[in-house]
Amino acid sequence: MCGRYTITISLEELLLRFHIDPAFPLYHRPRYNVAPGQLVPAIVNDGERNRIGELKWGLIPQWAKDESIGSKMINARAETVAEKPAYRIPLERKRCLVPADGFYEWKKKDDGKTKQPMRITLRNEAMFAMAGLYDIWTTPDGRKVSTCTVITTAPNRLMADIHDRMPVILRPEHESVWLDRGMRDTSRLLDMLKPYPAEEMRAYPVAAGVGNVSNDGPECIRELDDAAGAAKRREGAGE
Repeated sequence: MCGRYTITISLEELLLRFHIDPAFPLYHRPRYNVAPGQLVPAIVNDGERNRIGELKWGLIPQWAKDESIGSKMINARAETVAEKPAYRIPLERKRCLVPADGFYEWKKKDDGKTKQPMRITLRNEAMFAMAGLYDIWTTPDGRKVSTCTVITTAPNRLMADIHDRMPVILRPEHESVWLDRGMRDTSRLLDMLKPYPAEEMRAYPVAAGVGNVSNDGPECIRELDDAAGAAKRREGAGE
């Protein structure tokens, strides 16, 4: 699954990377520990241009009776996304990009009882887009709630040692096709939902504090080995 991620870049970088009209900005600050249930920046295309806005992470289908279902729908499996009632129509008409520059997953330690949080990024540390779907649910009192889910797929060689799923990271050349509201070729869309090449990614351990959603600072993404090494160097220098 994909249950935590990071987007630590500036708003300017975000707008430039996804060719978004600056006339439609949103408030954005670097985020180091994005979690389900939170509002997340997402990109859609209105038929003419890309637009950015916030969606609640955890998809609530248009036909849902109440919003509690959203907590169970933070991810959609690529293998069944075209079949499940909650995702079939969004796949045809309501696709979005969820920008990120890393995501977290927990790897079992050798003792088999505890887990080590890992942050996974592209090797060049560039921003990327996770394939997402969105929907709009109307509350009983008429309020509109816009929500999204992140599509996951089988792990690549790097991720297989950490977890049995990973988010679908779209190739840059596929992003505009994914957002194209006129694209209804399901087979072509599904063909994009493949594991990202392992050789273009890296994973490194981070501190256990990332497991607490209230922790949302640069310390969340600090490489654990670097932090330990820095501490030893300080001790050696008598600090």
